[in-house]
Amino acid sequence: MTSFSPLKMLPLLLPAAFLIIPAVLWLPQHRELLDSPYLYTFKTGFIGILLEALPFVLTGALLSSVIGVFIPDEAITRWVPRQALPALLFACLLGVIFPICECGMIPLVRRLLRKGMPLYVGIAFILSGPILNPIVFSATLTAFRSHPGLAYARMGLAFAVSLIIGFIVYATVKRSPLRLSMQRGDEELHHEALNGGRLAAVFTHAADDFFEMGKYLILGCLLTSLIQTFVVQSSLASIGGRPLGSYLFMMGFAFILSLCSTSDAFVASSFAHSFPSGSLLAFMVLGPMLDFKNAMMLMSLFKTRFALYLFFLIASTVFTGAILLSGWL
Repeated sequence: MTSFSPLKMLPLLLPAAFLIIPAVLWLPQHRELLDSPYLYTFKTGFIGILLEALPFVLTGALLSSVIGVFIPDEAITRWVPRQALPALLFACLLGVIFPICECGMIPLVRRLLRKGMPLYVGIAFILSGPILNPIVFSATLTAFRSHPGLAYARMGLAFAVSLIIGFIVYATVKRSPLRLSMQRGDEELHHEALNGGRLAAVFTHAADDFFEMGKYLILGCLLTSLIQTFVVQSSLASIGGRPLGSYLFMMGFAFILSLCSTSDAFVASSFAHSFPSGSLLAFMVLGPMLDFKNAMMLMSLFKTRFALYLFFLIASTVFTGAILLSGWL
């Protein structure tokens, strides 16, 4: 993790800069577009989702940075029980104590695996940590005020999926799947804290995390608002009306959007009128466990065969669990 610099935002601002001149020349001649109901719907949806999600993303970034600066990795490793079942239960509930977003989960677990954490415990922590924490629970409960059962179902399914996959990895994987080329990281938060002060390190890395997660959040809000604005509602309803199609669509949508677990519930809630609750549950559980950015990071951490095996376990277990829970929802 590197220190934040405003120059990092430059590549994101350059495309917008090139659009300023065409917009200034073209929009005055097409004022009717500014009053379009489509534009109003898009702006309302985008701003609404973004403003609801931002406080939770910021809180998650601050807590993740505080944990990284003040708590040594060795302390977590010492707490892991030696037997499989207590160790897996510990890993699944570790997110309650350390509410870290999935954006910072894989680098943290990579350090813990280097320091001796068992593989199956690390996998369970990677899967459960981004969901089973109070920030995500409160964000989900806020997004689904009229349907709080989805928040509890999300926690329960995430716990069950993490526990099951942890047991499968414990029983089937006997050799280390870590890549041999994986190098020990030098950019430790504790070293930076010693150089520049702990408080400065907290805010520096919180800013990094916030902007890193924020770009995915903004992209997700944009895509969601565009879909809801320009895709005919009858088309979404037809997809949502197909039991298999709704689950596959929302799971694929979660993989592509790569939203932070502290904000994806607000995107999911915007589809509540078009899709069944089970497919929304699959969206909120699969996304933090397996999305595009996480898949790339896992492929760099584990050998390809094990990474693909893990992807299959995650997708199939979430799909099956969401269908089983859909009758209760």
